[in-house]
Order: sequence, then C-alpha cells, then structure tokens
Amino acid sequence: MYAKEVEIVNPTGLHARPASQLVKRAERYKSNLQIIKGERIVNPKSIFNILAAGMGKGLTITVCAEGEDEKEAVEDLCTFISELKE
Repeated sequence: MYAKEVEIVNPTGLHARPASQLVKRAERYKSNLQIIKGERIVNPKSIFNILAAGMGKGLTITVCAEGEDEKEAVEDLCTFISELKE
C-alpha cells in the first residue's frame, strides 16, 4: 500500500466539477484507491462519495492505493488536488 497526505487548496474545495475531474483521473488506475478524511473512507472513483464527503479548502486528506500502479495513482491524484485552483 502507498499513501500520501495532500491539502485541498481550491477555494471551493472538491465540488462538482473538480470532483468529476478527480473521478476521471482515478478511473485510469487499476489499484484499489481510497481517500481518507478523518474517520471517513471515500472511494475516489465515485462522484457521489466525493461530493457527500464535503471536502473543502484547507482540509488535509490522505490518498491511498493498493495494487500494481499504486504509487503512480497516489502521486497523480495528489498532484491534481494540490494544483487545483479554479
């Protein structure tokens, strides 16, 4: 398993449009992916789970993956989240 923390810097957090973009990126990977927000575990391949988690600006989350492309998946998703500034 590979995991990394990232802070959400987008002023509006992971709302509908960035959440949709995140899902499209996550779906590229074969690994089992998770986003951990406190006690909550979110599937980043599900737009509904991302939106329901209410991840706003300034929140630090952990992106985890387990599988053949785990490191690449985590690094890509973390880069996307940390550079998202709509």
